[in-house]
Amino acid sequence: MSSTYGLFGPLLLSLLLFSSSTSASHLNRIPSLRIAPDSFLQDSGNAVTESILNETQTFFFDQTLDHFNYMPESYATFKHKYVINFKYWGGANSSAPIFAFLGGEEPVAQDIPAVGFLTDNAPRFKALILYIEHRFYGESIPFGLSLEEALNNSNTRGHFNSAQTLADYAEVIIHVKRMLNAQKSPVIVMGGSYGGMLAAWFRLKYPHIALGAFASSAPILLPVNFTPHYGYYTIVSKGFRETSETCYETIKRSWSAIDRVASKQHGLQYLTETFNTCEPLSNASELKDYLISMYATAAQYNDPFTTPVAKLCDAVNSNGSSSILNKIFAGVVATMGNSTNSSCYDITPPRNASQTTLGWSWQNCSDIIMPLARNNKTMFQPDSDTLHNYIEYCKRSYGIAPRPHWISTYYGGQDIKLTLQRFGSNIIFSNGLKDPFSNGGVLANISDTIVAVYTAKGSHCLDLIAASAKDPDWLVKQRETEVEIMGRWIHVYYNDLKELQDS
Repeated sequence: MSSTYGLFGPLLLSLLLFSSSTSASHLNRIPSLRIAPDSFLQDSGNAVTESILNETQTFFFDQTLDHFNYMPESYATFKHKYVINFKYWGGANSSAPIFAFLGGEEPVAQDIPAVGFLTDNAPRFKALILYIEHRFYGESIPFGLSLEEALNNSNTRGHFNSAQTLADYAEVIIHVKRMLNAQKSPVIVMGGSYGGMLAAWFRLKYPHIALGAFASSAPILLPVNFTPHYGYYTIVSKGFRETSETCYETIKRSWSAIDRVASKQHGLQYLTETFNTCEPLSNASELKDYLISMYATAAQYNDPFTTPVAKLCDAVNSNGSSSILNKIFAGVVATMGNSTNSSCYDITPPRNASQTTLGWSWQNCSDIIMPLARNNKTMFQPDSDTLHNYIEYCKRSYGIAPRPHWISTYYGGQDIKLTLQRFGSNIIFSNGLKDPFSNGGVLANISDTIVAVYTAKGSHCLDLIAASAKDPDWLVKQRETEVEIMGRWIHVYYNDLKELQDS
């Protein structure tokens, strides 16, 4: 391997900018809301991915550029990608349901192999599976531009937001139902992480289109006001501490050790050699940001099969060196791959950033605003001026300051639970408490039909991944509960439909 940056891919790249330690040249590193890291698809194998994709057909819909005004240029259209799996569908004549997966901040082709929950459960309901790509990702970029070109133009990137995306999804679902003559087929929208937020919001904004929503690991309570959120890194630290107190303390002490070495003559050269970085370090923050990203990624995807936190901590604890830095590097090797004479660790973001990184950076400055912060109650060094740095990054990158209260205005703010209780229904919020983003999730039932399903040992979007024989009982039960709830929604719908037809 020539570098190890690609192991976690866009997630690692997208972590931690807006912290006071990060240089202005780096791309946005706020934790990404991807369903799974790149390593998941690598471990799943090409044969499995190819098998799933072979069951699908790809279509393109002429999507409206701007759903919310009537200027002539708003009537422009772009090719919007959606994918259908017909394999399990019972057909329009039986009003068989539609599972609509709402894509998040990546090409939909990357989502399809990751969300095995849909193909696992479609046979039970004889459901059609519809995957819809998010505008400005994958093959659904307006204007015939690359995403980078679109984001560099203020006239084009202004069409890139969650409200336009939800309207896109509504248009595609209606189009597909009309195309298949399936107007009576109930639709359940599903999504994971940011896509889970979209699914919940879709049920609120378009209840006449979606019978219900399944929102997995959706931190829907985070982007509701412009204040620092400390819960993410608190849960990251908790995961490490519960795994190993020794590992936790070693990591906590390592930051001052890095600063101490970096302050000495030739200190940065020493750190470069110790951590085998591909390029010489220009400051200690480059290394620290890389490590914070690595720890956060391990905690977010700390599933019971790969146990990345335990693997990292075992390496740190078993290293026989008396040097804290050598112990930390052992954790890097265990997590990011073995180090050889021909390999190195590329701790700086690559110049050619992925769509996820580019798009998520913009979305964090437009409407998905989540200033995550660190305090002295974690294993990390506290950061400072989080909000100031957040605003300055957005101004520097896009010439705008975030609109911090728009999400609250459009979808509901801190009182969204009260709002949902009064008029919402048929939403499942699922979470795993090992996931740092569960800090922003709904963890208690809001009503009889807006329910929270969570597990103490679950990680980010774990319930959306395909079931396997290795699944622990608690994960099996979580998925069974979710499927049972959706089954009740569909059963009630069919009863209502029959009464309407008989009347």
